[in-house]
Amino acid sequence: MDRRFLTVLGVSLVFALVVSSIFYQMTSRANGPKKQEVSDLRDMVIAARPLPVGLTVKTADVKVIKVPVQAFPKGAFSKPEDVLDRPVVASILAEEPISEGRLAQRGSGVGLAPIIPVGMRAVTVRVNDVVGVAGYVLPGMRVDVLITGHPPGNQTTVTKTVLQNILVLSSGQMMQTDQTGKPVDAPNVTVLVTPQQAELLTLAGNEGRIQLVLRNGGDQNIEKTEGLSLSSLYGSHSRMLAGGGGGQQSDDPDGLVQRPRRARPAPVAVAAAPVAAPPPAPVPDQIITIRGIDKKVENVSSKKSSEDAGRN
Repeated sequence: MDRRFLTVLGVSLVFALVVSSIFYQMTSRANGPKKQEVSDLRDMVIAARPLPVGLTVKTADVKVIKVPVQAFPKGAFSKPEDVLDRPVVASILAEEPISEGRLAQRGSGVGLAPIIPVGMRAVTVRVNDVVGVAGYVLPGMRVDVLITGHPPGNQTTVTKTVLQNILVLSSGQMMQTDQTGKPVDAPNVTVLVTPQQAELLTLAGNEGRIQLVLRNGGDQNIEKTEGLSLSSLYGSHSRMLAGGGGGQQSDDPDGLVQRPRRARPAPVAVAAAPVAAPPPAPVPDQIITIRGIDKKVENVSSKKSSEDAGRN
């Protein structure tokens, strides 16, 4: 056989083996990751629909999908039974993974109770359009609480800030903020406070008028205020006008402004005047006639009276 032909055949076989080897390696690399990816998938529980705060998770509220192990979120669940019958404490969007931090423990209650942290209390305050800041006090916002009333033993009206930076849990029966941002007309607002603050807020509601003041949620400062009274508000106009004449009237007809009482002067002791003795009776004019040893006394007034009587 021709040596030249054998050489060409050998080179062709070697070239074919090299090409086949390269093609096989490329095919193995392309198929290998796919098989590995399929084997490394994991079940994950997600929300089948939006889950609001206070909702107890049921079977129809969740579904299971498969995700890569590397993409499995921390705190997520793989089994639906791990999330069923647990209250939602933070809103969960549709298709969002359900995590441990969004759910409360079973048996912690329904509605508002599960979202109350341990050691805290929820207190409801009755409000109107003014107290509720025209309906803009919504869940998740921060407020200050003011009270207006009369201090003990004082008829002066005083307004003072009693609580600051208080979290609003619900407005009426709504426990999440309206996505449209519209005001909500609710008869009451529930706030999150400590047990001591709960006592203070309840006492303030019973003894005076409560006003809620809306504040920026990022403002964590606590301001020190002394309160304000009517006398401080009106200044010199709150004083009673001096003098009672001229038809002048007081600037405080309701008597709400407290004024210092004037000290009464001490009583002055007056010595009793001595009783004067009655004046002596006047001595009438007399005429004395002496004849020998006889003495005769005649009153001039009596004599004149006799003469006048005889003339008449």
